[in-house]
Amino acid sequence: MAESYDERAARKAYMRRRQRLVFSITGMVMAVALVISLLFYYNVFGLGLVKTATVLPNYGVTAPCAPTDADGKTIKYTDNKSVSIRVLNGTPSFGFSSAVAEALENRNFPQPQVDNYSSKKVERTTIYFGKNAIAQAYTLNSNFTDTMMVMDDREDMLIDVVLGATFNDLADKKDVPGTNDTIVNIKGCVAADKMTNLPKAIKHTPVNNTDPNAQQ
Repeated sequence: MAESYDERAARKAYMRRRQRLVFSITGMVMAVALVISLLFYYNVFGLGLVKTATVLPNYGVTAPCAPTDADGKTIKYTDNKSVSIRVLNGTPSFGFSSAVAEALENRNFPQPQVDNYSSKKVERTTIYFGKNAIAQAYTLNSNFTDTMMVMDDREDMLIDVVLGATFNDLADKKDVPGTNDTIVNIKGCVAADKMTNLPKAIKHTPVNNTDPNAQQ
């Protein structure tokens, strides 16, 4: 009986030691987890810091500054009726360009041309224009919320709007500047005559006046 009792006692003692060991390990793991959590919470050594992509002006693309008048002052936004537009669909969404073109026409822009872009995987809506339509491009751009302006080597007045996947809607009309407002230059803009190595323009029929009937 004594031998059996000793065996049970030894087994109980073993179980107690095992439980203490498990509790100790669990406590250590929890303590380490707590310390790590605190390090992340207080950003110690940079832990837990999420790097947020900085949105650069014009999404990192150099834009030309708006023209100036005889006094060297930046000119005002143009009348929408003076802007010649072609809307190109750069997404898989059927009828996308037609819908946006109609919305622009409702804002008194001349009826835009409508077509598909060469790619269906455009991410950011982009406005392409030449050096002779910078003021018009700024005017058109003010009606969008997340576009990128790109000046290419075209010489005419046609402005291409290539719709991308990020497009949601036009800017609210109340937020769009009028013809009495001075153009707000994109931060970091460069004088148009200082910009070199311009990208080739998308193939198009040149438009050299603001008559919407010329956009054929």
